Amino acid sequence: MPSKNAKKRSMSDDHKAALAKGRQEGNAVRAYLEALAASKPKRGRKRTEATAREQLKSVEAQLADASPLNQLQLTQRKMDLEAEIASFADTDTVDLSALEADFIASAAGYAERKKISYAAFRAVGVTPDVLRRAGISRRS
Repeated sequence: MPSKNAKKRSMSDDHKAALAKGRQEGNAVRAYLEALAASKPKRGRKRTEATAREQLKSVEAQLADASPLNQLQLTQRKMDLEAEIASFADTDTVDLSALEADFIASAAGYAERKKISYAAFRAVGVTPDVLRRAGISRRS
């Protein structure tokens, strides 16, 4: 239990401002890297809603005269295709330009404070152009 004469400590305004700046920079870098990861192209041929709908029609046609075990598997396939088709309608494209601008404004300070190199940013998919505009060089 603290004594009655103990002085209550409080953070200075400069310290609070530094913490807020660090949070803001960290959030900007995190948001941009998450958006990059989410928009990263997948391997193989791009899936379209049209091909999923064609496969759904095919599955529905096969269901009519399938054995009970095949009906089970086809029913699951049908459910998967319907969910995939629904996900095509739900895809919201992320505006990378706004996140990129925030990243460019924040990345240099964040990288310096956390000792993150140019190579580390490149390894997670940040382009050289964005790093150059952020003020992060290969020598960083």
